[in-house]
Amino acid sequence: MGFFYTGAFSQTNPLISMPLSPTLLQAFAPTGKLRVGINLGNPVLASQDAGSTLPKGVSVDIANAIGKQAGVALDFQLFNSAGATVEAMKNGSLDLIFVAIDPVRGADISYTPPYIQIEGAYLVKSNSPFQKNDEVDQPGNEIVVGKGSAYDLFLTREIKQASLIRVASSPVVVEEFMSGKGNIAAGVKQQLEVDAKRYTNVRLLPGRFMVINQAIGTPKERTNSAEIAGYLSAVITNLKASGFVAEAMKRHQIEGARVAE
Repeated sequence: MGFFYTGAFSQTNPLISMPLSPTLLQAFAPTGKLRVGINLGNPVLASQDAGSTLPKGVSVDIANAIGKQAGVALDFQLFNSAGATVEAMKNGSLDLIFVAIDPVRGADISYTPPYIQIEGAYLVKSNSPFQKNDEVDQPGNEIVVGKGSAYDLFLTREIKQASLIRVASSPVVVEEFMSGKGNIAAGVKQQLEVDAKRYTNVRLLPGRFMVINQAIGTPKERTNSAEIAGYLSAVITNLKASGFVAEAMKRHQIEGARVAE
């Protein structure tokens, strides 16, 4: 017997019925619970209130919707960086994660279509001579970036003349930058905007240096991985079309990002 969820996924109240067979459910959540990795290092996706043990955010809302759809309980596991989340999936500790689509990660991860697009930006000191993103890739420049983040992976491929300084995670990029590392900080635009308010002598370069497509990832090597990815792709397509993702972004006051097409 398949599992069905026919409850409302959003205020527009779409009713969906997509069965998940016992065989597929076993492959999807082999421990009996769906182990979901939540990256707290990207404020667009998730955050955690002080004193709370539970995460909140767009990715959490989507995970809860998937759990209802599949008829399976969730086990949230929290991480401070995308890189750590990916490593936990690679070592078998997670069944589902929310990360940026990247070809390097794609060797081990099956992706759904993207659900949110966000922007990568550069932050510099106020007295920096740089005014444009295309001025950054010059000999002698050092870009501070979170190790294993989407920005790290992208810049590793694209930067030809500047060098990268990799720090523990994206949330500490500006802190490390302000302590004297590098002369440019790179990360998610929203995080940099928040960090810029903590200091009086920094500014963001206009625009963006990359667009990041955030998607759901599952282990590629797992049995029935193609069927699992197809199932989740159908779910996320429904959540976008129904307005669920847009409503979640509004509810969590996410600005500067948009629902992926």
